[in-house]
Amino acid sequence: MPETSVTPESVTPGAPGPPVARPPRWSGPARWRDAIRRTPPGLVIAILAIAAVVLVAVFLTIDLKGNIAYVLPRRVIKVSAMLLVAVAVGVSTLLFQTVTANRILTPSIMGFDSLYILVQTALAFVAGAATLATAPSTLKFAVEILLMVGFSAFLYRWMFTGATRSLHLLLLVGIVLGTLFRGFSSLLQRLMEPSEFIILQDLFFASFNNVDPGLLGVSAVLIALVCAGVWRMRHTLDVLALGREVAINVGVDHKRVVMRVLLACSLLVAISTALVGPVTFFGLLVVSLGYQLCRGFRHAWLLPIVVLIGAIALVGGQLLLERVFGFATALSVIIEFTGGILFLYLLLKGSLK
Repeated sequence: MPETSVTPESVTPGAPGPPVARPPRWSGPARWRDAIRRTPPGLVIAILAIAAVVLVAVFLTIDLKGNIAYVLPRRVIKVSAMLLVAVAVGVSTLLFQTVTANRILTPSIMGFDSLYILVQTALAFVAGAATLATAPSTLKFAVEILLMVGFSAFLYRWMFTGATRSLHLLLLVGIVLGTLFRGFSSLLQRLMEPSEFIILQDLFFASFNNVDPGLLGVSAVLIALVCAGVWRMRHTLDVLALGREVAINVGVDHKRVVMRVLLACSLLVAISTALVGPVTFFGLLVVSLGYQLCRGFRHAWLLPIVVLIGAIALVGGQLLLERVFGFATALSVIIEFTGGILFLYLLLKGSLK
């Protein structure tokens, strides 16, 4: 048969034209995401655990020379602090997002970081920055934890026993109080001597290089006790993630469970902040990656995945910072920068609640 050519004159106005071949859409990231989602969660946990163990071993043994009896214990202290922070921040952020049904919020929205900075600033303003820097670390650790946990317990108790028991109102009050704390801190910092402010400024960023070894044991015991209680609640957390109405319909005491979860979040955040300093966006970073790697969204899988991702991020980031970038900046600055970009991406994307 003779070939027919399509010309502009032969096309009837309003009639559908011949199909136009479109270039195939690049679906590389989608394929990778689907492949990861099809991977069993147990295999994901095993891979992450192997990667975490390898990174810890490399961090402890790389360039290990000279006075090993002096270098190795310092590395062990640093790795232990990073692992404790990974557990505390990852678990607290996951729990907070579960009870708030929002994957953008973090416990720092309740004003814990602002309260920590206010406590440090007030102590430096009253007693002097030099006195604060040389004060017993155990005493400062206990005071900071008691203040932050006491503040959160008072706030939760007041909000959940009044006439309006609203979690959204609780979040709003936490934001307002956090802004108030930052305002007081800024006022006191402007009234301080410049030399004292320089000493105080080092406490505003998380640091794993000056961790007190005496605080690691206490922090590890407290975190282990809280995480043990959270692990016993993992099935209740799965129901709680379905929403308040669903949880109440299946017999969950929503108010009591939410109070316990929020107090656990407060204690974990207080321990992490008092140990190394505030890390605002680290929890958002590791939990968002955990949701991408986990197929079922069950807390029995999410909890270990989030903790292992946090350990890999902290140990691997510190290893790159020391061996590649030569301590050009602090690890907390890189974490906050990356987490801030992720926060803006999730906020603009609008697909996650």
